[in-house]
Amino acid sequence: MAGLYLREKVFAKTRNLTELLLNNQQKDGAWYYCFEAGLLTDACMIILLRHLYMNDEALINKLARRIADQQEPSGPWKVFFDEPEGNLSATIECYYALLMAGYKKKTDPEMQRAKEFIVAKGGLPEAGSYTKIILTLTGHYPWEYASLVPVELILLPSWTPINFFDLNGYARVHMAPIIICAGKKYGHKMPDAPDLSDLYPASAKQRPPFKTPDVLQKEVEKIKHIPLTLGEIRKLALEKTEGFILGRLEWDGTLYSYFTATFPMIFALLALGYDKRHPVVVKAVNGLKAMACHANIHQQTTTSTVWDTALISYALQEAGLSHYHPAMERAASYLWAKQHTKYGDWMVHNPQGRPGGWGFSHSNTINPDVDDTAYTLRALYRQASSNADIYRQAWAAGMEWLLTMQNDDGGWPAFEKNTDKKWPELLPTPEAKSALTDPSAADLTGRTLEFLGHYPGMSHRHDQIRRAVQWLTRNQRSDGSWYGRWGVVYIYGTWAAVTGLMAVGVEPHHPAIEKAVNWLLSIQNGDGGWGESCLSDTVLNYTPLGFSTPSQTAWALDALIAAGLKESPAVTRGMEALLQLVEKNGVETSYPTGAGLPGSFYINYHSYRYIWPLMAMGHYLHPRR
Repeated sequence: MAGLYLREKVFAKTRNLTELLLNNQQKDGAWYYCFEAGLLTDACMIILLRHLYMNDEALINKLARRIADQQEPSGPWKVFFDEPEGNLSATIECYYALLMAGYKKKTDPEMQRAKEFIVAKGGLPEAGSYTKIILTLTGHYPWEYASLVPVELILLPSWTPINFFDLNGYARVHMAPIIICAGKKYGHKMPDAPDLSDLYPASAKQRPPFKTPDVLQKEVEKIKHIPLTLGEIRKLALEKTEGFILGRLEWDGTLYSYFTATFPMIFALLALGYDKRHPVVVKAVNGLKAMACHANIHQQTTTSTVWDTALISYALQEAGLSHYHPAMERAASYLWAKQHTKYGDWMVHNPQGRPGGWGFSHSNTINPDVDDTAYTLRALYRQASSNADIYRQAWAAGMEWLLTMQNDDGGWPAFEKNTDKKWPELLPTPEAKSALTDPSAADLTGRTLEFLGHYPGMSHRHDQIRRAVQWLTRNQRSDGSWYGRWGVVYIYGTWAAVTGLMAVGVEPHHPAIEKAVNWLLSIQNGDGGWGESCLSDTVLNYTPLGFSTPSQTAWALDALIAAGLKESPAVTRGMEALLQLVEKNGVETSYPTGAGLPGSFYINYHSYRYIWPLMAMGHYLHPRR
């Protein structure tokens, strides 16, 4: 009877969540939830608008108020709720932006406390790489101390042992404008800019100037054999980098649809002599403004519209909504229209692939990724199986692209195939490995397997599946968990790996599954849910959050259900907890469970509090076979 009562409660909650999501769908078939990734982009938008003398005071004031409201009483700003003390880079960015906005003065007590925190933590020399770039672009930090690669690197062909395309796609579009500014030693300091020189501790020692790793320097030296003067080589490199950037602008004017790439791009264009009101600059700024989330006045890094729409459509269908429902037909139409039909940089390492993937944001047309493609294919599966040829053709093209993206080691990356060379890790920046390469990841590999097993019906008898299973089992941690690259963190990776392995026919008694299940059971919270801190991402060990979150609880439950534990006491307790968590509106639902860059960039997807619980409840009510 208890089980029947729980099932009835879960069924009622799926109906409530279904109704809520259907009411939030827009006329074009998409869902537009906020992609909230801290305060970096809010601060950068203020700094950018001031440097361009585009003084949109209404927007600047709203962003400044949002920044000020999130300052800790002791002075710093944090990147996530339980971050110890505060975050140096975030505090520098917010402090600088509030001064630029004119919203605060240095003499304000809260700004004095922020300055004291910055100085106590080592000041500007100890900031993260992107923070230093912001400061360097605006004339507050010397270029020789900012990490970069020589602009001449772009002249090396992609077939050479070291070349620009060894960096992953999102690293290249961030790096290209930065190396233009570095090559021209450009820093745009405003005459009335705040003085940040007091953010250096009196006893601080500046770090040594950036030194290009020897292996990279030797390769770049080969360019000098070109029958041109060094000045002509530099000019050629700058021109090629400019062309690289302009060739990757999206229809909304942004670079690859990323705020954090478009911001340095605008400064690079100024360095090249573009006027502040040049059409390319103006269009880029307008494109960034259009990405603002007005629900809570946040300047988004990008939009998550395709991702959210694919996930919600999939979750609703898993919870029992027919693909013939008008909302599902509208969503399918939207997703179909967002399929990529152009060749992008992914083809450099995947020349046999043909366009067919999907990207993350509504403005993305040339940068597809494995995750968005696999979830869109899930969302369109029933449409493609029973509807018009356009869906069947789109689904087949997406499926083909996805299969060609498997890395040689058997796993799947996020954006580009086989971009896991070691030399980028030699760059003297702590973010090098995470920011510059795109290796196989347990979350990407597991979720791709889950799709391939449950939809096209592939199993470990297929060579590609067998190699992926082997990659996952090789990369399981000794405690039974997997590291998840794009979510927080070990719960995320373990959920993806377990559901993927089970989908392709790995048995529940397989040692990898048993170890993973035991690990998940061992970290269940007293309230029945699961919660993991973003700190796991930096210490590289599971760190309990101290409370449960809806998305992490849903991931753990989905993994346990897939492994055959639907009737277990742990799942019963977990489902009871999940029913309570989806009703909350505090830190449990706002804590970031998406990950971008360890220690500095985490995402509170406003959709996640609905999507993953609905998915887990759907699988609880309708277990897969």
